[in-house]
This record gives sequence, structure tokens and C-alpha cells, in this order.
Amino acid sequence: MASTVEVPFLLNARYAEELGDIDLDAIDDLNVPQDVVIEQSELSPDELPVVIDPLSMPDVVPVNPEGMLAASDTPSISVGLALSGRTPGMREALRDAYGGTALTDGAVMEGLRWLAKQQQSNGSWSLRGPYRDGGNRENREAATAMALLAFQGHGHTHQPLPGDEFPRVVTRGWNWLLAQQYDDGHFYQENVGDARLYTHAQCTIAICELYAMTRDPELRKPAQKAVDYCVKIQTSAGGWRYQPGRDEDLSVTGWFAMALQSARMAGLEVPSDTFRRLSEYLDSVSHEYGSRYSYRSRGSGATPAMTAEGLLCRQYLGWERNDQRLQDGVSYLLGFLPEWDERNVYHWYYATQVMHHMEGDAWRKWNGVMRQLLPQEQEKHGRDRGSWDPNGDRWGSQGGRLFTTCLSIYMLEVYYRHLPLYGHGAAY
Repeated sequence: MASTVEVPFLLNARYAEELGDIDLDAIDDLNVPQDVVIEQSELSPDELPVVIDPLSMPDVVPVNPEGMLAASDTPSISVGLALSGRTPGMREALRDAYGGTALTDGAVMEGLRWLAKQQQSNGSWSLRGPYRDGGNRENREAATAMALLAFQGHGHTHQPLPGDEFPRVVTRGWNWLLAQQYDDGHFYQENVGDARLYTHAQCTIAICELYAMTRDPELRKPAQKAVDYCVKIQTSAGGWRYQPGRDEDLSVTGWFAMALQSARMAGLEVPSDTFRRLSEYLDSVSHEYGSRYSYRSRGSGATPAMTAEGLLCRQYLGWERNDQRLQDGVSYLLGFLPEWDERNVYHWYYATQVMHHMEGDAWRKWNGVMRQLLPQEQEKHGRDRGSWDPNGDRWGSQGGRLFTTCLSIYMLEVYYRHLPLYGHGAAY
């Protein structure tokens, strides 16, 4: 359990009389008291450092003198991670503009309702159950962060909107998760082994998003503490892996890149040197002048999943849409369109974001497959209704049904989850 700090606070929300169409009888733990006390330090805004330009990009990384690595002297692009697309009116407009449908919307809502029914009596979620086909090991912090990201991606927070089905679900989830944060900012438990830093990165993304969406002042200090921990444990080579400050791989590093970018989006402080070293690490796992990426080093081959993750990091770090390396990488990824018999939702999750930011023909081609495949394969009946079967997925046995369901929801929220980085606004 997280060690205690100074002053307890609650995430409070006022709820309307009607919660929408959710089947409350299907959720057996709504009678749990909602006011869960979380011990947390008192926010003192006067003590926080001033952020001069919170949405600015890091300093430009010099071109590698050998001319072979993927460092860029391209001027930084503006950050397009604003979360305004998650509000109801914008959500519908962006869905229509970027090729979403009533089918994708319905699948998202069915997925969120399934997640709501899996919430535990203490507000957390589990990777193991109570649903069928759980993961092969437990990690409640990661499961809870992933579930909350799915709700937040559709605009749900602890501050309810009219007709919102899920504010109690989100409030209870955050009251549990915030109580798990340690004094140094980290969220993981030691018994989750190699998943420690995956967990912390996911929790950091979630809390930075929530703070950006709500500007709840009680969230700023725990969010900044989580970000500071990310910065502190970055290796000298610029990445992250299983143990704090020891070794790195692109899979874990990609989650941290998103966490730190979410922090900048929220106006939290991240040193520019952290991004400079991250860019240097990406150079070390790049192939084909930066158009493809491998898991750990150039000695291992490039893969579609790692290429998608690496290219998304490059987009966040300022590569322009017309950068030839990015264009070549996207062409490579389009050779691996989603197929249910060869599914890897981890790969699809990253590739979907890359293609959405690219817009144009690349996005139309990818989305044309994704927006039909995922709703088509979603469970339609019984207790699994709204979820996705993990059996047959590359990582399904490890992450289980909640993992595959959350990543599938993220993909179907892509139309409005983050605004496209390059801001062309091209019609679908």
C-alpha cells in the first residue's frame, strides 16, 4: 500500500438524478460508499515552478555528425494533443470528419459498459477477472489505469456531464488509484515484476489526461510527482525498461514518451533534456535512416509493432508530416493492415495513432479496415458482450480480456481522442 503523506482529499462529483441508460442492476457493487478517502499532500500552487510555455516542444536535436542516425534538425511542430475533441459536440464532429461511424460509436459504448460491470467493489479493475479469459498475472494498478483511459478517451471524468453514464465509475476508480501512489511518485507494486514501469507510465498518462481535461487543482501535485518520477528514472541512454534507471527497450519507452507528452499537454513541467535523450535513444533502435524500429537495438530486426511505436514517438517529438523517413515508415506499416486471424492489438493501437495523425490516403486505407473489423469482432451476447476475445492475439494470454478490450476501445475512440498533430483538418 502506498505510504501516507500529509492531508487527505476526495475526488468529489455531483450526480444528476438520472445516470442514463446504464443497467445499474447489472453492476453488483454500486452500493459501496462513494466517499473513499485518499491520503495525499496538500496542493500549494505558489510552490510550483512557473511553466513559461507548457505546450512548446523540446529543443531541436542536432543532426548526428555521422549522418546515419535518425536525429532531426527539423523545426518542431506545434503539439496537437489537446483533448477538446472529447467533448460531446466536438466528438461527433471529429468522428464524422475522420471516418468514424454509428457502428464505431456503438462499439465504444458497449465496451465502456462492459468495463463498468467489471469494476471491483473497491473501485479498481483486475487483469485476472471476474470475466473469462483473464491475463496470466495480476496487476490492478495497470488494469485500473487502462480502464480509466478508455472512459477518459470518450470524455468521462469525475466531473459529470448531463446524461453521463459513468461519473461514479470514474470517481471510484480514481479514488482507488490515487491511493496507490507512493511518496516518490510511482504507482506500481513490486510484485508485478517486469510490468513495473509499464504500469507507472500508464498511470502517468491517465492522471495527466485527467488533470488536462478537468483542471482539478487537487490533481496537479500527484500528476507532477508521477512525471518527476518518469524523468528521474530515465537511463543515461535515454530510455526505460523493467527496472528504474537500468536498461531500456522501445516497448516500455513508448509508453513513457506518451506519458511525458501528456504531461506537457497538461502544462506540467518536463525538462527539454528528457526529450533530447529520448530522441537519441530512438536513434539507437532505428533502421533505414529512421523509417523502421526494433525492440532493443539495431542488431535485432525491425518489426511492424515497434516501427509503429517508434514513429508515433517521432511524431510527438516534431517530425513533420512530409518527412521522408516518416513517409517511408508509414508505407511499410500499410503492408500490415489489421487481419483478425493475425491479430496484435498492441501493434494496431500504435499504428492507428500514427495513421490518424498522417490523415489523407494512409488514414483512409487503415481506417477503412479497422473501423469495420473491430466492431465486427466485438462480443455481441452474454456476459462478454462489449469486450474482445484475447485468444489468438499476440499478447492476449498475458494481458487478457481487459487488455485487448481497452486497446480496442482506444482505437475506436481515435477520431476524437487526440486532435491530429498536423492540423490539416482534411475531410475523410
